[in-house]
Amino acid sequence: MSRFFNISSKLGGKTKPKRSNSAVRSLFLCQPYCNNSIVKGNFKTIVQLPKYVDINEWLAVNVFDFYNFINMFYGSVSDFCTARDCPNMSAGAGSEYLWMDGQKKSSKVPAQQYIDFVMSWIQTLINDENTFPTKDGHDFPPTFQQTVRAIFKQLIRVFAHVYHSHYDKMLALCQEGHFNSLFAHFVSFGREFDLLDKKDIVHLQDLIDIMENNGILC
Repeated sequence: MSRFFNISSKLGGKTKPKRSNSAVRSLFLCQPYCNNSIVKGNFKTIVQLPKYVDINEWLAVNVFDFYNFINMFYGSVSDFCTARDCPNMSAGAGSEYLWMDGQKKSSKVPAQQYIDFVMSWIQTLINDENTFPTKDGHDFPPTFQQTVRAIFKQLIRVFAHVYHSHYDKMLALCQEGHFNSLFAHFVSFGREFDLLDKKDIVHLQDLIDIMENNGILC
């Protein structure tokens, strides 16, 4: 995956807001930005399980890469993700993600803190030999694929927040092609191994539809 990217560093409310005819279309859905990509074709051959490779090994390697790349992209715009500008973790108007701690207690936190919690949680999992084994003779736990789905659920929330709140910064840094390609790769991989629920992608469904029409998603 590294050859494609080279850069330096609950639903809230019971009703969805109605979109008026004069509503401003999200920047990441506008031409030409939504079509910018550094990949030609789609990711089908890249996401498929290679022959003779254990599926859990393949999931682990890709989770590690996705985590690092998403972390890098967010890091490039994190200075603009402040408690003042992003007081809650959201993906556009009418949405809000609540953080659930180890005691299953949900709380509203600023986006920057939420994403920090996410990245720290994933890093802890990756460093845990019992969850992501790296030594010979150590097997993946029976719950490993469930853990990967939980990681994907959180990472796509980071994608959604960046797209809805900080895409203008991505454009200013000329990173939209790389970011769009990473997202397409992430969604394609998630589809290939059934790692994403429909409710997880609802806030980016319009972008996914565009990418499908462009043939970049598999």
